[in-house]
Amino acid sequence: MEKGNYIYGIRAVIEAIESGKNIDKVLMRRDLSGDLSRELLAKIREYGIVMQRVPQEKLNRITMKNHQGAIALLSPVSYQRLENLVPLFYEEGRNPLVLVLDGITDTRNFGAIGRTADCAGVDAIVIPERNSVSVTPDAMKTSAGGLLYVPVCREKSTLEAVKFLKSNGYRLVAATEKGAEDYTHADYTVPVAIVMGNEETGISDDVLRQCDDLAAIPICGNIGSLNVSVAAGVMLYEAVRQRRNL
Repeated sequence: MEKGNYIYGIRAVIEAIESGKNIDKVLMRRDLSGDLSRELLAKIREYGIVMQRVPQEKLNRITMKNHQGAIALLSPVSYQRLENLVPLFYEEGRNPLVLVLDGITDTRNFGAIGRTADCAGVDAIVIPERNSVSVTPDAMKTSAGGLLYVPVCREKSTLEAVKFLKSNGYRLVAATEKGAEDYTHADYTVPVAIVMGNEETGISDDVLRQCDDLAAIPICGNIGSLNVSVAAGVMLYEAVRQRRNL
């Protein structure tokens, strides 16, 4: 059965997957078993959908109706893949600007970043499948619709995504307090991916090691860091400034 932003019931979820619904993730009860559940798992793997095993209580918080241990959360958008978009950007003659979000978890921050990304002309936003925000109705609302216009690529991992971008000629600029370079000194005039990190822990070390520039935004007051959505805006509009002077 479909209700608002989710579909519940094993057979209904299978049919939603087969019909091409935009599914954010499927939640399955931890101990769910049986032939129908195995059919659902096979469909999830076939279509590359994110799945989480969760306790019964989490499913019940979404709906107390007969969900049979399976609920599909719907996404307002269709997720894209970098492997499809990167060649397209070059074919169209773009000078691509990509924003990579490494483990951002706050929905409102994500929505605010999506709004700024659209205003700044970002070509794609990259998020990982696990331990990350996704395009939910709340994120969409906070973005003022911006996430409808900027393609969102959900990749297996941030590390693999930045490696792929680097191998395709992108310069990787990390916004990090660990950086010794002022953010205005990085070159954003070439095909570039700006990498922003988790609100608490920043960019993971493995991802940082792939980056060409470790760029720091000056902090002049008493608080040690900017909100990640504000920092993303600062970085993106430095790219806009440099590119306008080309």
